[in-house]
Amino acid sequence: MQGSIQHFDSGCASVRTAVLSPFMTNVYVVEDGAGGAIVCDPAAEADVILDMAEGAPVSAIFVTHYHHDHIGALSELRERTGATVYASSVDAPNIEDPKPQFGMDSKGCPVDVRVEDGDEIQVGGTTWRVLATPGHTRGSCCFFLDPARSAQEGDPVLLSGDTLFHGTIGRTDLEGGSMDDMRASLRKLGTLPDDTLVLPGHESPTKIGIERWRVIDFLGGGGQI
Repeated sequence: MQGSIQHFDSGCASVRTAVLSPFMTNVYVVEDGAGGAIVCDPAAEADVILDMAEGAPVSAIFVTHYHHDHIGALSELRERTGATVYASSVDAPNIEDPKPQFGMDSKGCPVDVRVEDGDEIQVGGTTWRVLATPGHTRGSCCFFLDPARSAQEGDPVLLSGDTLFHGTIGRTDLEGGSMDDMRASLRKLGTLPDDTLVLPGHESPTKIGIERWRVIDFLGGGGQI
């Protein structure tokens, strides 16, 4: 384990995160408002992820995209918890039958629910909206939680994967990447409330309002890094 567990309680769901995998991936465990937990992007170390859940049953696993640094512990975690795996229909084949990437390999894992843009996922006392955000991969997606669809008050929450980071965006030069698609995805994220807590796949959390000018409006409007 590469970092201590951090807690974020300002959002409309309580979140714990730790940095796992050689690629320093943020793994999130989100309370579902009904005593259970949601894991987002189980990169590595299933034992650590289960410790992060603090005894709460893991009933859902969200996968933002198929890269190995986001799914390294997915198969083991599903086997040990029986949790339902949610991922985009586009990236699902690469999750179920992954090819080596970045010198890493992962065991394939069934995707129980293949989601599309605009789908809603109800887990416990939360209802998440799927936002298709291609650009990093063809099937990249984000998961958005509005306070009105949660059991807890607080700011909206966005699990942004490798689409939007603090001060920058995910790479578009890998297989399936597209800067044109990324710009369209950033414009979509720009419609979210400014107080939305952005929990990215790497680096520190941020807010949509913080990223609006320097990333969303600039790059989404066609500016160059």
